[in-house]
Amino acid sequence: MPPRLPPLSALRLFEAAGRHQSFKRAAAELHLTPSAVSHGIVGLEQTLGVALFIRSPQGLSLTPEGVDYLAYVTEAFSLLLTGTRRLPTPDASRAISISCAPTLASRWLLPRLGTFLQRMPNVDLTMDTSQRQVGFPADGFDFAIRLSRAPVASDAWHRLFGQRLVPVCSPAYRASHADADGKLDLRAVTRIHVTSASEDWQGWIEGAGIDDFDAQGGLSFDSIQIAFDAAMTGLGVVIGRRPLVDDYLASGALVPAHDITTPAQGAYWLICAQDIEPHPECVAFRDWVIEQARPFG
Repeated sequence: MPPRLPPLSALRLFEAAGRHQSFKRAAAELHLTPSAVSHGIVGLEQTLGVALFIRSPQGLSLTPEGVDYLAYVTEAFSLLLTGTRRLPTPDASRAISISCAPTLASRWLLPRLGTFLQRMPNVDLTMDTSQRQVGFPADGFDFAIRLSRAPVASDAWHRLFGQRLVPVCSPAYRASHADADGKLDLRAVTRIHVTSASEDWQGWIEGAGIDDFDAQGGLSFDSIQIAFDAAMTGLGVVIGRRPLVDDYLASGALVPAHDITTPAQGAYWLICAQDIEPHPECVAFRDWVIEQARPFG
């Protein structure tokens, strides 16, 4: 006799508790009491005959079996969500779901998004900026915008634009550290690094053809936005990526710290789910993003 599937309601409790590593936070999300979530998980563990969580005074954690099972349950719910979203609605329209890196979303996509919503005012839109790897169709996204170093030969991939590296700093920092000719010696400045883009300084140095330049040392931050904020407060020089830094340069919040800009490796790509063609709102979004990116090449 084939094994019976556990109740869907119990799996939903497990997915939320496993994702949050907390019965309390899972309960808040599901509008239940922590006790109800805990009892539901106990019932699921008894049904499966395996412990899914380790309960200790330090908190809640998944057992190795729980970690493995959560991956399957999460994917199953993602597929159910995707299938549900693909069902036709009375007006043949549905929400658009996008995955986009946070800096690109805040510095490039969001400032332009109003023009799309003016064209398609009845479209609901969801954006995820977690930077996790996206799987189509399991994750339920219609689009992902990602930075890729290698060209991708696929009808689902559309190149948007490349980037150029430019050292930037605050006007006050440049004024206080410049020589008599108004130039900065970048060997002597405090260099600001982004840990997720640690190659930016070296990439700019090599592209600029500058010898005897050690890019190590200085300040390091785990996000581009915090690094920009640090530069704007006068802490040092950071490598900006155009066009993402263009608004700061246009406003004068940041200024070039050197005359040379160099091309960065890779480009931003729009990746589309395979089944967007029957949905006019998705086709419209794809075409709009490509149109918006065209001036940046």
